[in-house]
Amino acid sequence: MAGDVGYISQQEGNAPAVQYNLGADSAYANRNADYEAYLQKSKAAQKAAEKPRNFTQIDVSKFSQLLAKITRTTSTQKCARSIRVALQSSGAKIQQHPVAASDWGNTLQKLGFTKIMPQFDRPQKGDIYIIKATSKHSYGHIAGYSGSDWVSDFKQRTYDVYKDKKVTYEYYRLPN
Repeated sequence: MAGDVGYISQQEGNAPAVQYNLGADSAYANRNADYEAYLQKSKAAQKAAEKPRNFTQIDVSKFSQLLAKITRTTSTQKCARSIRVALQSSGAKIQQHPVAASDWGNTLQKLGFTKIMPQFDRPQKGDIYIIKATSKHSYGHIAGYSGSDWVSDFKQRTYDVYKDKKVTYEYYRLPN
C-alpha cells in the first residue's frame, strides 16, 4: 500500500506509521506520485553518473614511443591513419573511425581525451591536435606529441604545418 497513488504515510517518533487514503483523484496524491517518479528518475540519473566511464586504457608512453619511431620528414597524406594505428597499438579500442583527420574530435573524446585550449607552448606526451579542414586542405590534419616532437605520418618541424589563413585548431589531452 505504501507508495501507491492516493496513500500517504505519516509517522511521529517511535509510533507506527499511519496510512491515510487520500483518494486516487486527489491533487495531493497526484503531486505525491509525480514527486515519487521524480525521485526514482533522480536516483537512476545519479547511479548512471556514478558508473565509471567506459574508456579504454591508452598507454601514453607506448603511444609516444610509437610516434617517435616515425622518422619521415615529408607527409604521405595519411596522418589520420598514422595516429589511429599508434592509438590502437597503445591500447585504444576503436570500433569506427572517421577518414578525415578534421573529424577525429568525437572519436578522441570517446577514447577519454578531453578537448582543452591549445597548449602548443607546453605540450605533454600523448597530446593530440587537429587542424580543421581548410579551403586548401579538405581533410584537415592530426598529429600527436611524442615528448619531443609533433608527429603525424611524418616528424614535423613544428605544429604549424598549414600556412593557410584562418586555421582552426582543436587540442586534446588524456586526463592524468
